[in-house]
Amino acid sequence: RTLGRAVCCGPARVTGPKAVSPKSGGNAAPGKSALPESQILHATTVAYLDRAVLILGPSGSGKSALALQMMALGASLVADDRTLVWGQDGAIWAKAPPGLPALIEARGLGLLPVATLAPATRIALCVDMAQVQTARMPEAQKISLLGQSLPLVFQVAAAHFPSSLMLYLTHGPLA
Repeated sequence: RTLGRAVCCGPARVTGPKAVSPKSGGNAAPGKSALPESQILHATTVAYLDRAVLILGPSGSGKSALALQMMALGASLVADDRTLVWGQDGAIWAKAPPGLPALIEARGLGLLPVATLAPATRIALCVDMAQVQTARMPEAQKISLLGQSLPLVFQVAAAHFPSSLMLYLTHGPLA
């Protein structure tokens, strides 16, 4: 499965003499691009123990709701509804795009403030909220993002799903 334009807000290339690396926030060398490629995705991202879950899906699919449930279990918000992603050091990284406020949407309540957004974090797992997993023991899925393969799971319509994702961030998958 390849991440298509349907979930992207469009590519965001960082170039020029004053290019800023999304990971460090520092300046790139004059005349050099800080990144080979980056994109702003229509996605919400949460982090726990230096690993992030990139939550993909259309508006109203439950991205922010899942993030709120994970935050109640100890995760930190990286970005809500828009996430800047880029490849670096053999991994895909995520952080809030410049100017994104430290807020998360809670349907029925509105926008809620978050004390601070988590810094750039390596993505360990992607969740596709547009598809529901019904198999008890599903086969492993992958998604291609910026030319790299990442583990992918589909939404699970069960109360344990946020807790399972937190356990995945803590220990990773069974190899």
